[in-house]
Amino acid sequence: MRIRVADEHDFPGFLSLASEVEHWFGPMVAESGFHDAVRKNLRRSTALVAVSSGPGLLGGLLFGTSHAPTYHVRWLVVSEQARGQGIGRALMADAMRRYVRGPGSVEVVTFGADHPGASASGARAFYERLGFTPAEATDPGPEGGSRQVYRLAVPPKPFG
Repeated sequence: MRIRVADEHDFPGFLSLASEVEHWFGPMVAESGFHDAVRKNLRRSTALVAVSSGPGLLGGLLFGTSHAPTYHVRWLVVSEQARGQGIGRALMADAMRRYVRGPGSVEVVTFGADHPGASASGARAFYERLGFTPAEATDPGPEGGSRQVYRLAVPPKPFG
């Protein structure tokens, strides 16, 4: 498995990943807003993918850098068959290395504690293992489920 910056050829793979999680996040595959967000990140080189020698993407990440020093994980999905293999962690590590300069923070909006996907997806536990802490509640998702901001403080890089 390797992580690389995504390109236009990966667009169908992002749609395939989205189809696996629409039951938690609401419609994406047929939504022009999602298509636009993926394409914008592809143009900005802020979309990453996890690939292997087989067909399809193992995972994908869209990362927001336009509000630095507050950065945003806009979307992170690992394919169902590849979950639990460290792919999400590898995508996040690569994004942090490529895009984040401290001091600052990284934010992600994930499921609220009462959302059915909160435990089934493992998203909250995943971000907590990476050092993110739960913060304020935010607007519900398009499917009506609760959402919460998770935040990671990024210290300044040591000199030298």
